[in-house]
Amino acid sequence: MNKKIIITGILFLGIFTISRAQSEEVKPRIIVTSDGEIDDECSMVRFLLYANEWDIEGIITSSSQYHWHGHRWAGDDWIDPFLDAYEKIHPNLILHDKAYPTADYLKSINFLGNVEDEGEMESITPGSQHIVKVLLDETDNNPIWLQAWGGTNTIARALKSIEEEHPDKMEQVAKKIRFYFIWEQDNTYQKYILPHWGKYNIPTIISDQFMAVAYFWDKIMPKVKLKFFNSEWMTTNILENHGPLCSLYEAVKSTDDKEGFSAGDPKTKGSFRSEGDSPAFFHMIPTGLRSLESPGYGGWGGRYVNVRNNTWLDPVPEPNYSYPEGRWFTQTAWGRSYMRNTYPENQTLMEQYFKPITRWADALQNDFAARADWCIESYENANHPPVVKLNSKLDITSTPGATIEFDAKDSYDPDGNALTFSWWNYSEAGTYTGTINFSPTNTSKLSLQVPADAKSGDTIHIICEVNDNGSPKLTRYQRVIITVQ
Repeated sequence: MNKKIIITGILFLGIFTISRAQSEEVKPRIIVTSDGEIDDECSMVRFLLYANEWDIEGIITSSSQYHWHGHRWAGDDWIDPFLDAYEKIHPNLILHDKAYPTADYLKSINFLGNVEDEGEMESITPGSQHIVKVLLDETDNNPIWLQAWGGTNTIARALKSIEEEHPDKMEQVAKKIRFYFIWEQDNTYQKYILPHWGKYNIPTIISDQFMAVAYFWDKIMPKVKLKFFNSEWMTTNILENHGPLCSLYEAVKSTDDKEGFSAGDPKTKGSFRSEGDSPAFFHMIPTGLRSLESPGYGGWGGRYVNVRNNTWLDPVPEPNYSYPEGRWFTQTAWGRSYMRNTYPENQTLMEQYFKPITRWADALQNDFAARADWCIESYENANHPPVVKLNSKLDITSTPGATIEFDAKDSYDPDGNALTFSWWNYSEAGTYTGTINFSPTNTSKLSLQVPADAKSGDTIHIICEVNDNGSPKLTRYQRVIITVQ
């Protein structure tokens, strides 16, 4: 006889302490800082196509170890053509979602930050002042993500201004900050932010997994997914006949256009170049994977492990690996070190390390293609993602041996497309390490037996994956977390 199960509304809150109600009902708040590298420019095209999904409160140009005034600099106004192109397609985007912000609004929150040198954070700049203004605004205390696509120096300058001018506000400000850094591309996180703000335990993701969609993509991506990045796919779905914003996307220009990083057959003219910064906002696309609740859950922006205090880094597949103290960046991060020193040996380790992002690559690219269509097509002629609905709570407390029944029959597609269902155990996200028995897994229904050997406190993450049959095929999810009593 099956044991009784208890379905509850209790949500596991790790260090990130963001409730499901917050992540579902309130749009995530974002401030982007970027150094304007070519891959930032590619990321910005995609970012703007998802501008309806977030409350964007700042787009700030900053520097990095790779780019600053006088050194491979894109220009103080590098983003202007992107916002001008966005303005031209905005009338079409709002046919698909009226929540797209106006170009005038995005231009009003676009500022120049600290760009004079790598890691320069002494100057008070329009960009740093804007971050200060947003952080001190007490009318909205919802979490705000400060993303560093380049260096963290403009963010550091803003925090230093708050420390100097409003020390009594530091704790209050820190409570609403979330960091997502693409590497530590200067030393200001270690030099200033941690020593002065570390006591507040600001939740921090520092990503090295981003390389899966950066300049090494042709070596890292599974072969079956390379077709979503090659010249034919990119030209058809993004680069040509998709409006002025997509036409700005800096695809590979020739077989010699490698940015000094990678080479390979897929990199023919017109192929994907790099979007090394996109995982920072992939993490925040509302897919149903609940990734904002904890970096350990995993989602389109990767999956991370809590290494120390507030810091979440990439899960390294080597047993007994010791994470380095200090910066997680090009000289120390496991993935970059592997690609520099070890590749092509031990590729099984490489595949495991980058899987938290590569596993979603086809869904990510198809979603990108759909957004590109939104730039030019009517609502009726474009595809939109399915909506996944389950008949149960998303957080369940159960006992070993119990059977739990799920049904996603109320899921629907806004375009009337047919849906297919797949259920799977996201084993890396849960703590139960044994086998989960499913029956069946390809319909809207799932019958799951909690393993008899599951221990109290074990968690099991079940993903309901739903695909439509539109063009391009789009995917959304719903995650159920089972906690064993």
